[in-house]
Amino acid sequence: MSTVKPYIPGQGGRAPANPNAKLNWPDELRIWWREIDKVLLGLILGLMLLGTAAVAAASPASASRLSTSEVQLSEFYFLKQHIVWQFLGLGAMIGASVLSRDRARQAGILLASVMLVLLALVPIFGFERNGAQRWLDLGFSLQPSEFLKPGFAILLAWILSLRLRDPGLPVLPMATAVMLLIGALLMMQPNLGATLLFAGIWFVLVLLSGISVQRLSALVGAGIAGLTATYFVYDNARHRIDAFLGGGTAFDQVDLAQRTLMAGGWTGTGLWLGVRKMNLPEAHTDYIFSVIGEEFGLLVCAVVVLLYLAIIWRVLLRLVDEENLFAVLAATGLVAAVGGQAFINILVNLQLFPSKGMTLPLISYGGSSTIAMCLTIGLLLAITRRNPFLKRETPGLKAMMERKEDAA
Repeated sequence: MSTVKPYIPGQGGRAPANPNAKLNWPDELRIWWREIDKVLLGLILGLMLLGTAAVAAASPASASRLSTSEVQLSEFYFLKQHIVWQFLGLGAMIGASVLSRDRARQAGILLASVMLVLLALVPIFGFERNGAQRWLDLGFSLQPSEFLKPGFAILLAWILSLRLRDPGLPVLPMATAVMLLIGALLMMQPNLGATLLFAGIWFVLVLLSGISVQRLSALVGAGIAGLTATYFVYDNARHRIDAFLGGGTAFDQVDLAQRTLMAGGWTGTGLWLGVRKMNLPEAHTDYIFSVIGEEFGLLVCAVVVLLYLAIIWRVLLRLVDEENLFAVLAATGLVAAVGGQAFINILVNLQLFPSKGMTLPLISYGGSSTIAMCLTIGLLLAITRRNPFLKRETPGLKAMMERKEDAA
């Protein structure tokens, strides 16, 4: 008589691996397709398709500005490169999305560890571009901070979720120490925009993990004090903030971006018919949202904003009945990285935020940024994967939050 006990699956669980049973790749693909959030995947692919059209519109302007007497770039140079990066990014996205939740956690922690080491090497071995030292030359240009974002969100989620195993663990000091270390390394470049984004991810996860009001107030106060100190210590940050508060001039990047954005009206001038974009620096990266406004119109800009909001809403909707604290924190952190970067970029283009040199996720041209953002989405898809045939055995996040409110 067999002594092997049958496996009874729980929420989001899988049967233990059987060394004698191996799934071939068609079976793995069918499982992946069954568990993946198809709506979220569709929203992401739609945003990337819109990004291809946007880079097509911006490519002639950037190629013209960056061409020299020795090197003449083709009008569609950046479009061709962007398509290559997008295919590489799609490969990274699909590859990451097939991971199980545990494998995604391990991959995220490993990614954070490796990129943190590389980030520490940037001030020593990195090369400078546009007044900032943020890249390493590894035979190709690599910006460690871009790949650190998804790893940071997962690492922080893992640290904060450890308190469920041992309430006595100092998870908040540990998470704060990681944030301070990364912030210090980023400000050595200097990269205030990325520092604010990482701080935003940290704040969201710490808040969601259930920090007390007293500790939260102290941390917010410390953050305000740190930002104030940054204004007086870092010239680059002070000049950008002063230009923003002073209203700028017609020659400022942010002012040029806002004028370009409004030049197309509601429906735009039409593809490749924009004029103001030709004077816009970084039209294919930092200020691509303004190019969308000029050539495709403010209505399409609104569609872009709605797509980002839909992605955030879809992830949060997916987490409503999730009872795994790590999954809730990790998915929230990853979508905060995407949404936070998107809205900082959009606010800069609307002249509502100082210039930060931050790309528009999944839309702007980029090498490291495109692949890193696709990797972020892939890990997000992996963590939100769910077997639709498994029923909940515990109340879920929504019920637990309602119970806490009733107790209060």
